[in-house]
Amino acid sequence: MRFRPAAFVVFLSCWACGSPPVKLETPSPRPAAALAASAASEPGPPTAEEAAEFLADVNQELKELGTYVQRMSWVKSTYITHDTELLAARATETLLEYQMRKIKESQRFRGLALPRELQRQFYLLTYSAGLPAPSDPAERAELARLSSEMESLYGTGKYCSRRLRGKGDDPKSECLTLPELSELLGKSKDPKLLEEVWTGWHSIAPPIRPLYQRFVELGNKGAAELGFHDMGEIWRGAYDMSGSEFRSEVERLWKEVYPLYEQLHCYVRQKLRTRYGKDSIAPRAPIPAHLLGNMWAQEWTNLYSFLEPFPGVGQVDLTPRLVAAKYDAVKMVKLGERFFTSLGLDPLPATFWERSLLTKPRDREVECHASAWDVSMDGDLRIKMCIRTNHEDLVTIHHELGHEYYFQYYKQLPALYQNGANDGFHEGIGDTLVLSVTPEYLAEVGLLPPQKPDEKAGINLLMQRALDGVAFLPFGKLVDEWRWRVFDGEVEPGEYNAAWWKLRLAYQGVVPPKPRAESDFDPGAKYHVPSNVPYTRYFLARILQYQFHRALCKIAGHEGPLYRCSIYGNRAAGDRLKQMLSLGASQPWREALRTLSGETEMDATAILDYYQPLIAWLKDANRGEQCGWQ
Repeated sequence: MRFRPAAFVVFLSCWACGSPPVKLETPSPRPAAALAASAASEPGPPTAEEAAEFLADVNQELKELGTYVQRMSWVKSTYITHDTELLAARATETLLEYQMRKIKESQRFRGLALPRELQRQFYLLTYSAGLPAPSDPAERAELARLSSEMESLYGTGKYCSRRLRGKGDDPKSECLTLPELSELLGKSKDPKLLEEVWTGWHSIAPPIRPLYQRFVELGNKGAAELGFHDMGEIWRGAYDMSGSEFRSEVERLWKEVYPLYEQLHCYVRQKLRTRYGKDSIAPRAPIPAHLLGNMWAQEWTNLYSFLEPFPGVGQVDLTPRLVAAKYDAVKMVKLGERFFTSLGLDPLPATFWERSLLTKPRDREVECHASAWDVSMDGDLRIKMCIRTNHEDLVTIHHELGHEYYFQYYKQLPALYQNGANDGFHEGIGDTLVLSVTPEYLAEVGLLPPQKPDEKAGINLLMQRALDGVAFLPFGKLVDEWRWRVFDGEVEPGEYNAAWWKLRLAYQGVVPPKPRAESDFDPGAKYHVPSNVPYTRYFLARILQYQFHRALCKIAGHEGPLYRCSIYGNRAAGDRLKQMLSLGASQPWREALRTLSGETEMDATAILDYYQPLIAWLKDANRGEQCGWQ
């Protein structure tokens, strides 16, 4: 899911928000002494010409330095060794120092009337420090080292168990990686084995805990040097609205979709009670996390065959078809590329196929977490992913290619504009096209025989997609809720784990399979925490993908249920998509959304429109159940 190395995440917001040239405003109050010291060091009043020259230099240097950092990060992610960790940490340190220095230097131009384009670039620069580093060289180096070390601890994490792997002479052969553990978690029905798998993976995280605590201290110190209260204030300020407005907006969107999630949770719980016995999950009880088929209980698609509303009707899981058609990693990516080119978008460059890592090498440690890259910020597109021939990875491929095509169409922009309109846009593009993978589309590309519309098959399809897109929503929201509270000190280090599970219970209605202690660090068993990748973007992406889909289907002239719409092959929809992608971050997200859909607000009603037939079915299936949890 990640599309930039953690050291080069550029957060977006709006400096001008589409208004005429105005004076720049400080994102948060800065200490008077710091402002006075800054002003005293400057030679004279700044000019608009100096501001333009400053930004031109920043864009050029960011591109050069960003390319250097991403190359180092690529090597470290695809050849995890002590040496590559050190090299990546040094590169990260260099970028952190540069970002902080330039953000501080840009404060000279505050209060200066500038053209709208320059205002926006200054705004984007202000919020570019997703990992703000202290000015002290030793602390900056320590922060970079911690960042690299935490990510590597996660990437090399394994759980060793003879019972799970089988006996062998080589102790290393007994150790299972996250993909292997996830496969067991998705297939087994043995609750004791599921508990061991879940607990085994989470055992890799405690060594990350002290590193993370120090990481937060140093990051917050860097944020304070920029005039922010903590790192969370920087993260929340990057959405063309104030941080408090953004939190309210996310809460509004969650409340709109919660009733659908509650119905899905209610249905899944009653079916799990049937599988594991009425004593396993009481009425109105939360669901044990290890029973949901995913290491973080964030998506429940591995339970689909057990939860299928109309068994055997339609074809939802493509894995058997992909295997029978002898799809390998390259062929699966080619299928994803074909969807984009059918819309009139350009093919991926030849270097993509030469430089991507599509399968797990046998001879070295790699970070298998899927990510999309433009290493050069100029079209050196790559995917890093250990692809397996299955339905889940085909969906992930479409997601990552969405990032790649965003890169492809804004690569001509200055470096500060090379990002999505907001980070939810970047995550949502590929997911939008996944909604167009309908039975009719699959028949067109030869993965299914021609099928007539069938209401029961439609309910099955919607259930399969809800177990992914709807089940994910509360987890997508709570990860950063936890981090924001850690960053601002509301959650202290001695409460890390308790606070994590309090939020998971409140939002997801899940609990751990066994009591957890503060010596555990369960947030660290989720990739995005040790790698410092903000997570609210994924929540927003799941909202936006349905809003994008509804808009593109309207452009394509679709009539009928929204879930039956596929924009495959529609050039009108493709042209509108290209217009939005080409904007990058050059316009506030409302303007980018207007370009695609004519709307200016994020709207969760598109999810309800899409799942309307399933909502009615769930309410009927849950009749007599006590939905919700205590």
